[in-house]
Formats: sequence, structure tokens, C-alpha cells
Amino acid sequence: MTVEERFARRAARAGELGKGNGAAADLLGFAAALLSAQGRLGAAFSSLHALEPLVGGLPEDLDRLMPSLSPFLELVARKAPDELAAEASRRAAEPAAGARTRLLGWWSREGESTEDYLSRAFLRPYLELLGASGLTASRPRAVGGCPACSGPPALSVRRPEPESQAGRRFLLCAHCGEEWPFARISCPSCSEEEPDRLPSFQAAQHPGVRIEACESCHRYLKSIDLTLDARPVPEVDDLVSVVLDLWAQEQGFTRIEPGIAGL
Repeated sequence: MTVEERFARRAARAGELGKGNGAAADLLGFAAALLSAQGRLGAAFSSLHALEPLVGGLPEDLDRLMPSLSPFLELVARKAPDELAAEASRRAAEPAAGARTRLLGWWSREGESTEDYLSRAFLRPYLELLGASGLTASRPRAVGGCPACSGPPALSVRRPEPESQAGRRFLLCAHCGEEWPFARISCPSCSEEEPDRLPSFQAAQHPGVRIEACESCHRYLKSIDLTLDARPVPEVDDLVSVVLDLWAQEQGFTRIEPGIAGL
């Protein structure tokens, strides 16, 4: 499956879910538009890679990616919720030098740039292409981060495993979409392993979803259980249960990394 096809599959799932989820319809509509735009970025970056291979280091590759930035930000400005749309519109008009500095800051994890959602969204297809091409992202490594690109987890995913009713736990990278196995009882943020410090919370209306929280660092992950239903596309289906995120944040927990819609 090409990078473009991966995003198309996610966009189709967002469109499908949006038809039957009134509370999350707007978020899913934005996600469908965003994922479609990321698919087009993936196709454009793949064409660049076919003409002359990308090397996997953003300082070296960025000049070739930059022409796609403004059109992407303009689309986000038209489709995103108001606050994010305003930020995207401002960024679309930013001088190229400032935009370049911002993207490189996110890549190297400098200061507040680590929480730059728009840079993350723009570079996600690039990172997926690197992985699909067998290239390692050349960026600072983070302890406990994704083995492929060192990004933080966006979700915890439970997948079926023989002789295990609970399934095996994987973390899904927010930056490149890769998954890696992770201990069933451990906080990905601070490595807390004491079960009493790692509560989980569920709601009857979302039986395959739960909040995996940590009372030591006050961070949490959303967990999607594919042992109950294999149909969900975790990053997209995550948006259906956004009410659980709102509840967790009211309890004083902060999500380790926002999902694809920035929440």
C-alpha cells in the first residue's frame, strides 16, 4: 500500500464514521479533509523521492518539500475549527525563512516547537514515506519514543494475540504512524509500573475504548481495543470517543500527544 493509499483509507473511514456520529461529525469531517490533503502530500513527496531519493534528514530534504506547505496550510485554514484555522491562515502567509525555521524546530524538538501541531501534520506524510522506503528519520532520539522516528505515542492499541484474552499492547506513533510493542502495565510517559498508580477508565457507550492514565506524571493515552472489533482505524476512530478525552482533562490528566485532529 502506498503512502497515498494509507491516507485515503483513513479519510474514507473518517467520512464513514462522520455520517453516524452527530457529536463528533465536525471533527470527523475535518479529519477526512486533513487526511485527504495529507494523502496528496504523500503522493507529491513520493514523486520527489522517485526523481531523486530523499535522505531522511529534514535539513537536507526540506527545500524540496517547502513548495507544498502553503497549499496545505490554506486547506487547513478552510476546513479546521476556528482557532486552528486562524493559526493555519497566519502560517500560510508567513515568510519562507520563518516557516523553514519553525519546521526544523519541530523536527529537532527545540522548545515549544515540540507541540507544533501544524508542523506535525505537514511532515507526517514525509515521515511515513521514509518508513515505507526503508529510511530512518535522522533526528534527535527521545527516550521511550518510536523506534522508527522517535516520535511520541498518540494511542495505545490492543491487538489479538493467541492465548491472550487481553491481547497485546502496542503504541502508535503520532509522527509516523508506526506501531511498536509495549509493556501492558507501564506508563509510556514516565515509565511508572505500579498498577495502583495506573488507573484506567471506560464509558458504557464506548466499550472498546478506555483512558489509560498515570497518577505519577498525570498524563494519559487513549486505548483502542481491536480484540473486540477489528474494524476500527485507531487514529480515526479515536475521534468518536472525544468525550472521554474531555472527561480525562477535567480530572487533571493531559494527553501525551494530541490525536490527528489536534485534540
